[in-house]
Amino acid sequence: MLPKPAISIDRAKRRVSIDVHHPDFYRSPSSAYAEIHAHCPAFYWNEREQWYFAGYDQVNALLRDRRFGRQILHVATREELGIPSPKAHLRDFDALEEHSLLELEPPAHTRLRTLVNRAFVSRQIEQLRPDIQRLSHVIIDGFERDGEVELLKTYAETIPVTIIARMLGIPVEATPNLLDWSHRMVRMYVFNPSPETEHDANQASADFADYLRTIIAEKRRAPADDLLTHMITSEKDGERLSEAELVSTAALLLNAGHEATVHQIGNAVRTILQSDHAPEDLFATEATTALAVEECLRFAAPLHIFQRFALSDLDLDDGISLRKGDKIGLMLGAANVDPRKFSDPLHFKPMRNEGANVSFGAGLHFCIGAPLARLELNLSLPILFQRLPGMRLKHEPEVRDSFHFHGLERLDLVW
Repeated sequence: MLPKPAISIDRAKRRVSIDVHHPDFYRSPSSAYAEIHAHCPAFYWNEREQWYFAGYDQVNALLRDRRFGRQILHVATREELGIPSPKAHLRDFDALEEHSLLELEPPAHTRLRTLVNRAFVSRQIEQLRPDIQRLSHVIIDGFERDGEVELLKTYAETIPVTIIARMLGIPVEATPNLLDWSHRMVRMYVFNPSPETEHDANQASADFADYLRTIIAEKRRAPADDLLTHMITSEKDGERLSEAELVSTAALLLNAGHEATVHQIGNAVRTILQSDHAPEDLFATEATTALAVEECLRFAAPLHIFQRFALSDLDLDDGISLRKGDKIGLMLGAANVDPRKFSDPLHFKPMRNEGANVSFGAGLHFCIGAPLARLELNLSLPILFQRLPGMRLKHEPEVRDSFHFHGLERLDLVW
C-alpha cells in the first residue's frame, strides 16, 4: 500500500485534505502551499470543515475586512449559532482570553489598545536598543567558550521574555515560570488539543493569573515607571482597565511578547546557515539587516494561521457564500509564499524588496508588538553571527509537530 500523502486536492470542488501531522507537511509547509497556490488558493479544508484562504491579496484584504471579526458573541448568541457552552474545565483559560486584545472587537478593542499602544510605538521601542544589545552580548558571553550551544533555550527564548518582563515591570527572576505558563497555554492554539492539554493549559492560566494579580496589587501600592503601572493608572474617557482586563492584557503581552519571536530567531538562524548567503553580507549595514530580517519573516514565518468569524451572511467575490458565525482561516504562511506576489517565493532572497509580508497580520489586529519584535531581530541576529563567525548547525534541526506555530524543537549549533 502506498503511504498516504500529506495533502490531496480536488481542484474542481476546491476541496483540500491535509494531514497536519504528516512530516512532509509540518517540516516544510511551503511545499504544500505551492500546490494550493497552483490549484485553489481559496479552498474548503475537509478536516477543518471550513474555508481557508492562502492567496496574498485575499489574506491581506480579509485581515482588514470589517465584515469579519475575532469575536462573534457580541452580535449573536450561542443558541443562534449552535455554539456549545464553554467547557467547565477551561474556565480559567477562558477568563484570560475573555479580555484579550487578540479576541476583542471595537469598541472594547479600541479602548484597550489605546491604553496599551503608547508603550509599543516605534519611538518608545527604540529606547530599548541598548538593553537588547547588552543582553544579547551578556548571553553569548555565557556560552561562547563552550564551542556549542542549544540556541532556543539559551538565547532565542531569553532575550524576548527578559525584555517584555522588564517593560511590564515584572521581576526577571520570574521568567522561568512565565515561560512555563506560556508554553502550556499556547498548546491550546493547535488543531484539536487533547483533554490533557486543555486541563494543563487551564491550570497554567490559573497560576499565571494568580501571579499577575499579586504583581498588580504590588504596583498599586508602589507605582513604578513601567508598562503595568501605566496600564493601571491610565484613563480613556474617564475609564480605567478593570482587574480582569489588566490580568488578560499582561498575560497576552507576556505570551505574545516572546513566543513568536523565539521561533522566528530559531527559524532565521537555521535559514541563514542553510543558505548560500554570507552572514557578514546580510548584516553589513542596518539597511541590509532590515531587508534580511523581513525576508526571514516572509520565508520562515513563526505563525501560520489566524481565524475570523463572519459577522453576517455574506458572499465573497470568488463565489464563496458564508453564513453569520462561520469561521474562516487566513493562512499567513501561505500568503507569504504566493507566487503572484513574490518572485521565486520558495527561495530565500535576503535582498528581496517586493512588498510587505503578513507575518504580523494586518488591519485592526495588526500585531501591537511588531516594532519590538523587529528591533529584537534586527539586533540579536547580527550580534550572534558577528560574535560567532564560525557558527554552523551541529545536525539537521527537528521541526516541531505543531502547525499553527512553525518552529524548531531545538537548535544545536557548534563553532
